[in-house]
This record gives sequence, C-alpha cells and structure tokens, in this order.
Amino acid sequence: MLKVGLTGGIGAGKSEVSRLLVECGAVLIDADRIAREVVAPGTPGLAAVVEAFGPDVLAADGSLDRPRLGSLVFTDPARLAVLNAIVHPLVGARSRELESAAAGDAVVVHDVPLLTENGLAPLYDVIVVVDVAPATQLDRLVRLRGMTEDDARARMAAQTDREQRLRIADIVIDNDVPLDRLRVRVQEVWAELERRARPVPGAMAE
Repeated sequence: MLKVGLTGGIGAGKSEVSRLLVECGAVLIDADRIAREVVAPGTPGLAAVVEAFGPDVLAADGSLDRPRLGSLVFTDPARLAVLNAIVHPLVGARSRELESAAAGDAVVVHDVPLLTENGLAPLYDVIVVVDVAPATQLDRLVRLRGMTEDDARARMAAQTDREQRLRIADIVIDNDVPLDRLRVRVQEVWAELERRARPVPGAMAE
C-alpha cells in the first residue's frame, strides 16, 4: 500500500484532483467528508462541539450550522484550536479504519486540507501538493463559493502559507491551468504513484 497525503490551500482545487485520481484507480479518504460525518446529528462529536460553542451553532433541524461555526472560529485562533481538538482525533481514527480496509497493493490518497498545519507529513509515503496563486484562491472562493472577500481572506489566513506547503511536497500539481491540462498532469502523477507502489524486485516482503 502506498499512502499519499494530498493537500493544498482552500480553493486550490483538491477536490477536482481527488476526483481525477479516483478515476485513475486511487482509493480516496476525504478528511473534509469525514469531518462532516463525525459531527452529524446524534454523534458524540456534535455533542462536544455544542458543549464547547453553545447551541447557537445548531441549525433548526439539529444539524451543525457550519457557516455559523465558521464565522466564530476562522477569525479566532483560540476557538479554532478548540474545534480542531474535538474534530481532528475523530477524523484521524475514522481515516485509519478506512485505510485498513483498502487492498494491500492500493494507492490510498488522503485528502487532508490541514496536513501541513498539523504536522502530518510523516504519516504518508508521498506528499502531493495542489498549488495555485493566492489570487486564484481568492477569486474561486468569492466567485464560486459565494464568500465575501473578507471571509475568504480570513479562511486563507487561517491556513499555512503557500511556501510552507511547497516545502513539504514530494510532488506538486499546478492547478492554475485549464481542466484538460490538469487531467494530463494528474495522469502523469498517477503513473509515478503506481511506480512507487510497486514492490522493488528482489525486496523481501514485510
């Protein structure tokens, strides 16, 4: 099994790269999706979030009001740290469960937005960083996700800077390109990941 950590700044396009890698044959473990699951209604995770931040973070149907919670934490590092302390251990445990269920020869791609921030690089065999210019991130967040410019800048500022992400990268995917060029680049990266996943001839099995 080859364990790949996929990361990039908010708005960089990790979801599109993940989708293309799955088309190639990757097993995807999406930390954002798991983060939503572990705070679904009725979960201990949601109960812990409500205890920490109050019932105002709940929507009328009892689910987590993510925009409301985001407005509380993304401009307040102390509150963000509290939220991370609740959610990250739950996400890590579920990710390990999913990884253990994958085939022994699989390329398992962990889509982890905060991989750099949380010092998680040593957990993976290969780090792939999806990279775009900050101006591209800002444009996508405002134009495609409907954020205000101030909110988008706050979300970006809450993450590590571009240079730190690139320093931990084994492979960089430039996503300041049209989709057809991105697809070609992802296919190149997939070929490299498959090469790394293949056993070395003559190596002893663990």
